[in-house]
Amino acid sequence: MSAPSDQSAATAGGDASNDPTAADGAAEVSDDVHDSKEVVLRRCFLQEWELVSEILHRIVAAGGVAEPADVHRIRSIMDKYQEEGQLLEPYLEGIISPLMSLVRSKIMELGADTDELLNIIKPLCIIIYTLVTVCGYKSVIKFFPHQVSDLELAVALLEKCHTMSSATALRQESTGEMETKCVVLLWLYILILIPFDISSVDTSIATVDHMGGSEVVPLVTRILDICKDYLSNSGPMRRMSGLLLARLLTRPDMPKAFSSFMEWAHKILLFVTDDFVDQFRSIGIVEALASIFKIGNRKMLHDAVSSIWNDCSVLMKTNIAIRSPLLRKFLVKLAQRVALISLPPRSPSWRYQSISSSLGANLSSSTGECLSGSSQQVNIDQEDTFSLEEDMDVPETVEEIIDLLLTGLRDSDTIVRWSAAKGVGRITARLTPALSEEVLSSILQLFSPGEGDGSWHGGCLALAELARRGLLLPSSFPDVVPVIIKALHYDVRRGPHSIGSHVRDAAAYVCWAFGRAYTNFDMKVVLERLAPHLLTVACYDREVNCRRAASAAFQENVGRQGTYPHGIDIVNTTDYFALASRSNSYLSVAVSVAQYKEYFYPFAEELLCNKITHWEKSLRELAAQALALLVQYDMDYFAGHALEKLIPCTLSSDLCTRHGATLAAGEVTLRLHQLGFTFTADMQKALSGVVPAIEKARLYRGKGGEIMRSAVSRFIECISMAAISLSEKTKKSLLETLNENLRHPNSRIQCAAVDALKHFIPTYLLSAGEKIGNDIISKYISLLDDPNVAARRGGALALGTLPYGFLLLKWMLVMSKLCGSCTIEDKADDPDAEARVNSVRGLISVCETLTSNVDQSSDTGESIYAYVKVTVMQALFRALDDYAVDNRGDVGSWVREAAMDALERCTLILCKRDRVSVRTARVAEHKSEWSDTDANAIGTIPQLFDSAIGQDLVAGIAKQAVEKIDKIREIAVKTLQKILYNQEQFIPFIPYRELLEEIIPNDADLEWAVPTVSYPRLVKILQASCYSKPVLSGLVISTGGLQESLRKASTSALVGYLQDSNVKQDDAGKSREHLLSRDILWVLQRYHKCDRVITPTLKTIETLLSKKVFLNKEFYIFWSCNDAQQGQDDFYSELVNLLGSELKGSKDFTKLCAGLSILGYISSQLDITGTKAFSQLLVFLGHRYPKIRKTAADQVYLVLLQNDHLILAENMDKAQELLAETCWEGDVDEARSKRSELNEMAGFGVIASQKPENRQETRTANIRKNAISTDENTSYSSLVEFSGY
Repeated sequence: MSAPSDQSAATAGGDASNDPTAADGAAEVSDDVHDSKEVVLRRCFLQEWELVSEILHRIVAAGGVAEPADVHRIRSIMDKYQEEGQLLEPYLEGIISPLMSLVRSKIMELGADTDELLNIIKPLCIIIYTLVTVCGYKSVIKFFPHQVSDLELAVALLEKCHTMSSATALRQESTGEMETKCVVLLWLYILILIPFDISSVDTSIATVDHMGGSEVVPLVTRILDICKDYLSNSGPMRRMSGLLLARLLTRPDMPKAFSSFMEWAHKILLFVTDDFVDQFRSIGIVEALASIFKIGNRKMLHDAVSSIWNDCSVLMKTNIAIRSPLLRKFLVKLAQRVALISLPPRSPSWRYQSISSSLGANLSSSTGECLSGSSQQVNIDQEDTFSLEEDMDVPETVEEIIDLLLTGLRDSDTIVRWSAAKGVGRITARLTPALSEEVLSSILQLFSPGEGDGSWHGGCLALAELARRGLLLPSSFPDVVPVIIKALHYDVRRGPHSIGSHVRDAAAYVCWAFGRAYTNFDMKVVLERLAPHLLTVACYDREVNCRRAASAAFQENVGRQGTYPHGIDIVNTTDYFALASRSNSYLSVAVSVAQYKEYFYPFAEELLCNKITHWEKSLRELAAQALALLVQYDMDYFAGHALEKLIPCTLSSDLCTRHGATLAAGEVTLRLHQLGFTFTADMQKALSGVVPAIEKARLYRGKGGEIMRSAVSRFIECISMAAISLSEKTKKSLLETLNENLRHPNSRIQCAAVDALKHFIPTYLLSAGEKIGNDIISKYISLLDDPNVAARRGGALALGTLPYGFLLLKWMLVMSKLCGSCTIEDKADDPDAEARVNSVRGLISVCETLTSNVDQSSDTGESIYAYVKVTVMQALFRALDDYAVDNRGDVGSWVREAAMDALERCTLILCKRDRVSVRTARVAEHKSEWSDTDANAIGTIPQLFDSAIGQDLVAGIAKQAVEKIDKIREIAVKTLQKILYNQEQFIPFIPYRELLEEIIPNDADLEWAVPTVSYPRLVKILQASCYSKPVLSGLVISTGGLQESLRKASTSALVGYLQDSNVKQDDAGKSREHLLSRDILWVLQRYHKCDRVITPTLKTIETLLSKKVFLNKEFYIFWSCNDAQQGQDDFYSELVNLLGSELKGSKDFTKLCAGLSILGYISSQLDITGTKAFSQLLVFLGHRYPKIRKTAADQVYLVLLQNDHLILAENMDKAQELLAETCWEGDVDEARSKRSELNEMAGFGVIASQKPENRQETRTANIRKNAISTDENTSYSSLVEFSGY
């Protein structure tokens, strides 16, 4: 046991002596290189290695006993290296050797038949198998012990493992059975290679009469039986057993066992059924046979070729093979290895061989000349050897296998096609040049138009394999290259999507293989043809894997084929990360590459012919933008060829074509105008007729009508910005089109129409006169009252885009209508939130347009600014209180979000006006210029933005900053940051500015949407008396809300604020608790009967009372300023009064329960006010809802336990007994009778149940009228339905 421990310790310590090259003093340079690699690898794994080494030492010290936590820890560490297994290789010996030594020693110590052994080695095998999955079995088994004496021990252990069954198949819950079996099989895989006859190792032969060679060795029989069972397993044991069988049966001393296994396999494959067990067994047998034919001796396997091939051909046609891609893959693999056994091994002299594989040699021009001559010489030599290889006889079996592989290239599954492609390459290397040409011809037939995407993909893989092996001669390039170019652009539409990305990826792989296999002399012409297509795919392909594959292929060719025009610059531009984003590839990378004339026209043609007609709408839009960015390189080409091609396509019958052409034509026209191009009269006439032609052809109808409307709006926007000449008739037609799109219910179409109007009206209608302006304004104002909600939405946005010249005509009417549309309509039907959002946006746009152009010193300017202050700001404040809810949720949050943005912009408008006014006054009085620092000192000049507006502004936005929606909170805080730290314009008159700046720093890294970050800061705004009430009305929505995480974070922040000794009291010396109690009463009064606020407020009070807040009476005196005679009225008395009015007649179960809990707290803690609260609590014992009666009874019982002054001592036991024994969820009359008894005990008489006779008569009349049974569940069901329980 000491040796493994020492070895592990040495490895853990990172001793250089473990380096296998350290002992070689003659190779000092190589040692340095190797050591540097070791250091790099160890540095990457050093942190985890220390922990792993510690765990290994602990396992070794414990004699192999591993704790489950240690095993799980190591496995979780190793799993992180699943993609980078080579990082673990320097540590494999230090991990594997001690663990396998423990396994071996425990077998020898305890024996293979004991259960105790399995319990010890299972955790060890889990660790070893984890390394197998990460690094591969070939890297791991090198460190397994392989003494000859271990063979029988391993077989005995395998037999013991074979008898146990796995407790679970889940990876994370594995108990080690599967891992142990796999590790033992791999151990046998090494042990079976002993260089002695196995019969000499089998100790059972010495006691049993065994004839050498006439029978299979018993030890081998035991291994074969177990492995045959594992071949039908669906787990990794199937593969491990196949590998073990391949090593065992291909030994020279195993002919009898080999023949026996072949007969058994033939029998099983001949009578295979559709049973799932047979399916797994067939896969296992075929996989094992493939492994055997991979490493077996040719002479031994030659006799089995015929029978194995017959079995393969028959099995390939069965239903089980049709359903199982994995079985077909192994059949293809087995078939190709059967063919390789049938063909003589050879290294064909006709194969293409690159003279130099050195990158440095390829980059040198002198070497390039040498390569040219050498390559020519090689090809001459190859031609001379062709005649020597023409007399080869190919067995018929090989021809059939080649047909099978060519069929496999058409398979529907990639794994089968990939295996078939490699098989074609391997077999072709054994054939003559003439036969290889026939194989190539058959592969090229896979690219015929009638073939599917699978054939194209398989053909590309096969061509790549031939190229990699030098079997595709340069003389075949004229036939191959056109096919590859087609494959690079293969994209077939299938319904709502397309297929072909795997074909394009494989075609890029072929190009990559070309760059590695051929010299610059042979590839120069080919590269000139392939490079534009590779870069087109790299920049414009839809799929990121295809873009990156094409870029990698281009990079490989640039690096290996020597100098290439602009190659290095393009490689740096089209790197792996730059192509990750499709928009970046289209709008940035492609534009950089297109500056080179070799690629400009291919890029432009790709966009014009393929991408603007693509099936995906977003890609067509992106292609139109990308096409416009290429205009800068050749304006004449786009003004002539491109537009002449695009304009007729706008009337195409294909939706994709006409949509893309309309967008592209508009974008190109706009870009030409921006670059200073002058359009001829004919071009302007053609462009102006596009939209009327589309409408005449009625292309708005059908499924693509919405798509075309959006494209037409964008086209109108582009020609308006380009100032294309239009006739009056066309202007009127286009305006009607945009107005019609404004009324469309699709918001994207509306936005596109609004964007177009923003440029169309100033360009074509502003100079038409006041009549046109008045008509347009009147039309859009009338839309605000349209019963169609879509028309109201569009009309509000349209008003916001009107130019100053039009708005000035009816500015007050426009602003008045928009202000009225910002608030919730008082209508019976559900108000439309989107219309209010658009009204807010339109209103602020109108304000900015008017104030930025009007003469501020004129009467009109003064009126406009006064209207903004008095009317617009108040309308926006009202919009900030929009809490409308529909089936989509809190749709009012959209209005509040728009209102916050509008308030900030409107504030800047007023402050800029104030600054100009002050400066004008100061200049007139010959005083120094006004500065931001003395803004608050200005008192003589009337200010538009005063302290009242500033207080309302901050209070309203701060309220949103503490509410429940994360997005709204973040937007509110960022709006406050813009107000407090605006760099363009200082905003004065902000009360408590220093406190706000301390709470909300100008830090962009703070995540305000995270409750645990925002609430501890924002709750401190409660210190400011002018903000505390609005902020608290928003805060209670969070502290009393339904979301658990939000409620915990906000409540914790509020309680922490109350308990924070660093927070100062107010100027009057009142405590934070007193101020909070005053604000809570204000919220209850302000939002009376508004359950949206009252219910969470009551839950907040309940939570605070549960945390011992408000329980010290002497700190909570409420000063009433309304009645001087009243004196001091305590907080609890006022709270009880407000609760009485809120809970009266309420049907909200949550609200009632919270109110009852509050009454219970007050009744339990106080004497005077508690009596009043207790009397109200008793009233609810007769509530009509059983659940409320039961909750009230529970509260009363708890109150009596805590406050024994409410009922006399002699009645206390009786009262508690009555509360406990009465069924409060039963009959209501009985409950009310019991309530009367409690009232008498408490000395309240029958005050809590006034006029019982009248109530009973009314109840009886209602029962008779509605014919409803007296069952209490009837009324309870309405409560359940209302409260959502």
